[in-house]
Amino acid sequence: MTAKTIIKDAMILSKKSQLATKADQAAGEDLLDTLIANNDKAAGLAANMIGVNKQIIALYIGPFPVLMYNPVITNKKGKYLAKEGCLSLMGEREAVRYQEITVEYLDRNFQAKSQVFSDFVAEVIQHEIDHGAGILI
Repeated sequence: MTAKTIIKDAMILSKKSQLATKADQAAGEDLLDTLIANNDKAAGLAANMIGVNKQIIALYIGPFPVLMYNPVITNKKGKYLAKEGCLSLMGEREAVRYQEITVEYLDRNFQAKSQVFSDFVAEVIQHEIDHGAGILI
């Protein structure tokens, strides 16, 4: 697939994304390629950041790039205030995050998963899910 340009237009980024289907797998692969191409400055990306209005996120879990289709947070613990940056916006902003989250999602093969994430990975997932909901930090 192909790495895409990161979109910085707040009007595009503030639109709520729609559920992804198997027909969106090529867009997911493009998102993953874009994450890998920006690995020096991005821990995660949402599909709307490459112009695809679908609920798809890509992030690093350790050294491994991972795709999540239609991720939903089903449980959260340990509320805190984070300072976050974003490739689509200048500077840092505060955002309410949770130390530990449980996420239900479809993996790269569209198999249902439920997994617990904590610390930085949990923060990245929350940030990217917010992107898909049209929420800009």
